[in-house]
Amino acid sequence: MMRLFFNRYGLYAAWLVSLTATLGSLYFSEIREFVPCELCWVQRIFMYPLTFLLGMAVFTDDRAVKKYVLPLAIVGGSVSFYHYLVQKVPGFADIKPCVQGVPCNVQYINWFGFVTIPFLALTAFTIITLLLLFVKKR
Repeated sequence: MMRLFFNRYGLYAAWLVSLTATLGSLYFSEIREFVPCELCWVQRIFMYPLTFLLGMAVFTDDRAVKKYVLPLAIVGGSVSFYHYLVQKVPGFADIKPCVQGVPCNVQYINWFGFVTIPFLALTAFTIITLLLLFVKKR
């Protein structure tokens, strides 16, 4: 039952997650005026195209988009995971410090002691990946 639901609506749900993540990142930078660090920009490079690719796939019912979207989501999620480690694990930031602009270990938000902007991005990339794994070709 759940597999059928995710097969039918997974593409749509993945698009909504990517759209929410994209609008959320724009909210943080344009409204709250949080300056994105280098790793934030890299995450945006992987998330923003997902909004357009998944949106076009939803409206054309193109389930073959998985082969293009999954690599973007997995690599973007990996960058988010690394960024989260830079913020939360002492000593991790010393591996590759950001050289200009805002340092990557800055936490503009820290809800409940663990929810930061990279954590939100990692959650979005993970949900998109999991949803797309349930989408089957027709």
